[in-house]
Amino acid sequence: MIESITTIIQKMIDMSNGNIHDINHFMKVYAFSRMIGLQEGLPEITQTILEATAVIHDIACPLCREKYGNTNGRFQEQEGVLLARNFLSGMELSDETKERIIYLVSHHHTYTDIDGMDYQILLEADFLVNADEGKMPLAAIKDARERFFKTKTGIHLLDSMYLKDRETK
Repeated sequence: MIESITTIIQKMIDMSNGNIHDINHFMKVYAFSRMIGLQEGLPEITQTILEATAVIHDIACPLCREKYGNTNGRFQEQEGVLLARNFLSGMELSDETKERIIYLVSHHHTYTDIDGMDYQILLEADFLVNADEGKMPLAAIKDARERFFKTKTGIHLLDSMYLKDRETK
């Protein structure tokens, strides 16, 4: 990858205007995405796409808060396309890489028709973070595990973080 992930992270932090919640959220999703991708043995280009997308996946949140009063996933996906395209313009990434990142940003709340490991892992990593930040009930976490968690690493993390010993408490 010509454009470094640290450059993308710094640019996204700068765009966040000091919103610590947003910055912490994308950094956690990035960390889980990186870990799961490496553990699952993704090819280098797929890992690069995954990591870059994890950093910018919620790029539309500030706009959605202002425009709609919330960060509904459907609105994020809709508004994220142009924002991601503008964010990536001028970066030294292939057009194919940019288009895949934009596609993933515009589908990161869609749990059907998952068409790649980068997409799968992004969903899992974002869910791991959202389950904590949203104080998700145990039943919803179990449902997500059954419905869309597929990677060995993602399932292990979900179980270790949320399900181990919780059923008896």
